[in-house]
Amino acid sequence: MSKHVFFVTCPKGVEYLLADELSTFGLGLVRNAPAGAWVEGDLEAGYRACLWSRLANRVVLHIAEVAATSADELYDGVVHLDWQQHIPVGGSFRVNFIGENEAIRNTQFGAQRVKDGIVDRFTRSGGKRPAVEAKAPDVTISARLHRGRLALGIDISGHSLHQRGYRTEQGLAPLKENLAAALLMRAGWPEIAAEGGDFADPMCGSGTLVIEAAMMALDIAPGRRQERFGFEKWLGHQPETWLALRQEAEKRAYEGKQGKVPGFQGFDQDARVISTARNNARRAGLEDLIEFEARPVQAFALADDRAATGLILVNPPYGERLSERQALAGLYESLGEAVKKAASGWRLGVFTGAPEFGKSIGLRSFKQYKLFNGKLPAKLLLFTIDEASVRTPREPTAPGEVLPRIANEERAAMLRNRLKKNRKAIGQWARRQQISCYRIYDADMPEYALAIDIYEGRVHVQEYAAPKSVDERSARERLAEALAVIPDALGIERDQMVCKQRQRQAGTSQYEKQDVSGEFFQVQEHGCTLKVNLKDYLDTGLFLDHRPVRRWIQQNAHGKRFLNLFCYTGAATVHAVAGGASRSLSLDLSNTYVSWARDNLALNHADPRRHSVEQEDCLAWLAAKPAPDQVYDLIFMDPPTFSNSARMAGVLDIQKDHGTLIRQAMARLSSDGLLIFSNNFRRFRLDEALLSEFEVEEVSSRTLDKDFQRNTRIHRCWHIRHSA
Repeated sequence: MSKHVFFVTCPKGVEYLLADELSTFGLGLVRNAPAGAWVEGDLEAGYRACLWSRLANRVVLHIAEVAATSADELYDGVVHLDWQQHIPVGGSFRVNFIGENEAIRNTQFGAQRVKDGIVDRFTRSGGKRPAVEAKAPDVTISARLHRGRLALGIDISGHSLHQRGYRTEQGLAPLKENLAAALLMRAGWPEIAAEGGDFADPMCGSGTLVIEAAMMALDIAPGRRQERFGFEKWLGHQPETWLALRQEAEKRAYEGKQGKVPGFQGFDQDARVISTARNNARRAGLEDLIEFEARPVQAFALADDRAATGLILVNPPYGERLSERQALAGLYESLGEAVKKAASGWRLGVFTGAPEFGKSIGLRSFKQYKLFNGKLPAKLLLFTIDEASVRTPREPTAPGEVLPRIANEERAAMLRNRLKKNRKAIGQWARRQQISCYRIYDADMPEYALAIDIYEGRVHVQEYAAPKSVDERSARERLAEALAVIPDALGIERDQMVCKQRQRQAGTSQYEKQDVSGEFFQVQEHGCTLKVNLKDYLDTGLFLDHRPVRRWIQQNAHGKRFLNLFCYTGAATVHAVAGGASRSLSLDLSNTYVSWARDNLALNHADPRRHSVEQEDCLAWLAAKPAPDQVYDLIFMDPPTFSNSARMAGVLDIQKDHGTLIRQAMARLSSDGLLIFSNNFRRFRLDEALLSEFEVEEVSSRTLDKDFQRNTRIHRCWHIRHSA
C-alpha cells in the first residue's frame, strides 16, 4: 500500500502519548506539533486510528500545502488541485478553516476562499459543482493556515473522535472522553489491568472515567459504535479494508469479555448523575460490568472481592470561584482518609485544576503530570496508597499563592486579546531592536493590575498591590484568571512564568530573598551579557525601563571615568565598560548586589584593576570629603525612593535628600562632566534651587522605549552639568 501523511489532533498536553499510540497502528512519527502529531503510514493505518485511537480528536489525510500569504495566492493554490479525485460529482463538502495571518484575519473569509477555489475547479473543467453542506457533508476539507502556508487535507474522521457515541447525557463539567483516556494511560491503568487490578472512581459524575477504563481493559475500540466516519463517501475510500477492520474490532470486543474481567465501580453523592452514568454505560454495552452507586466520598468502599491491586482515579471539583474553594481542603482530606482506609496497596490518581489541595490528601505524590482540561491548566497527581506515603494533611494556605483558573471567560478573553495584540506589536519592535527583554503589558486594563515582562522567552509577572477600596477576593480571582490566560496568550509553558506581588519596600526588604531557587540565567542587551534571576528577589537584577539610559551611557562613555552610585547589579557599569570607559567605580550597600555586579562585569571581561565594585553606604561615601582620585567624567545615580537600612548612616528620603545627594555628587564631577540623575518616585519634584546652581535638563521623555510609552511616569531623569 502507498504511504500517506496524516495530521492527527489531540488535547493539549497529550501529544507525546498520542504519538506513542499512533505508532501501534503502524503510523510513524514525522514531527510533533502543538495539540497534535504529523505521522505517515498506509490508509489502513489511518482507518485504524479513526477506529482505535483513544486520544485523537481528528485524523486528517494530508493532500497538499500551498502558499497563502494573500487571499488571491491561497485561492490560486486551491483551484489548481485535483478535487475531482476526492469529492463525488454532485456530492457535498464543507471546509474547516483554522489560522490567520495579516492578509486573512477571519476564518470565515479563509474558508470562503477555499470553498471558492474548490467549486471553481469543478466548474472550470465543465463538471457539476458540488454543494456546500455545513451539517452532514460527504467530505470535510481541513484547511490549516500557518506562517503563510496552507495545509489542505481530508478529515477522514468526520467528527471529533472524543465523541464515542455513548455519552448523550452528561453531568456537571464532564471530562472529554479522550482526556479521560489520557489520564488512565498516565496513571498506568493498562499495566494495572493487565496484572489483574480493579478500577474505582469515588466521584464519577456521568461515568466517563469508569466507562473509558472498562473499554480500555476489555479491548473495545472507542469508535466501535460510531455509525459514520468522514472517509465513507470520500472517493479514495477502500471499503474492503474498512470492513475487515470493523470485523476485527468486533472479534476483539467479544474476546475481551471472555477472560477475567476487572471490577469497575463508580460512586457519586448525586443520585441523578448516577442515573446518567448507568444510561451511558448501557449505551456503551457495559451496563452488566460496571457497578454504580450513589454514595458520598466519606463512605467510599470497595467490593468485598476486590483485587489486591487497582487504580482509583478521580476528578474532584476545582473550586473555580474563590468563594467555592473554602470547602475543597475538607473534601480532599476526606478523599485521602477514605482511600487509605479502603484501598491499601492500590494507586490513587487525582486530576485537578487546584493541585495545591493535593497537600490535604495526606499522601506524598510520587508523580505529577501537567495537562489541560479545555483551556484550564491542571495536573494529574499520582499517589501510592501505603504507609510509606502517608503524610500529615495540610491546608494549602501559602500566603499570596494563587492558582490559575478562569471565573469570567468574557473578561479573561479581553485580557487574552490584549496580550496577543501587544505581543505582536511590541515583539516585532523588540526583534528589530535586537532586544530580548522587554515589557509587554503594564496595567493596560484596570481589571488586571499587572506588569508583564519577557526575559529571553520567560515571563515575569508583577501584581501591583490593590488599593484598600478593591475587594481582596476579587483581586485574587482576577490574578488567577491572568495566570490562566498568560501562558496561552504568550505561547509559553506554565513553568516558564513567575508571578510576584509588588508592595512598597522599606529598609532592606527590597534585598530580602523571596525564594531560594538559585535559578540565574543570562540575557543580552545591546551586546552586553547580564545575569538575571526571576524568582529569588522582588526585582530581577535588570531594570528594563532604564534600557535607553544604559544605551546612552554605552554610546557616550568612551575614554571617560565612570561612577555608578546605588549601582544595584551594575548593569549601567557593564554598558559603560562596553562603550570604552577608561575606569569605573560602582558602589552599593548590599553584599548581594555587589557580588552580582562583579559577576556581571566578569561576564563581560572587564578588567577588575580598572573597573571595581565596592560595598559602600553611598550616603556616607558622598558625605565624606572627596579624595583626589575621586573625580569622574560621567556619573549615574539612581537612588531608591526611601531606605532606612540599619547599615546606613542615616535614613534616605529621596524627595527631602536629593538636593544634598546631587550637590555631593557634583563635587566629584569633572568640569565638563555629566551627572545622570534618576528616580522612580511618582510625586517627585526637583529642588528649584538646583536650577540656578547647575545646568539642568530633564530628559525623561528620551529615556523611555516603546515598551514603556504607556507608563511615562515609571521614572524621571535629568542631565546635570556644571554651569559654564
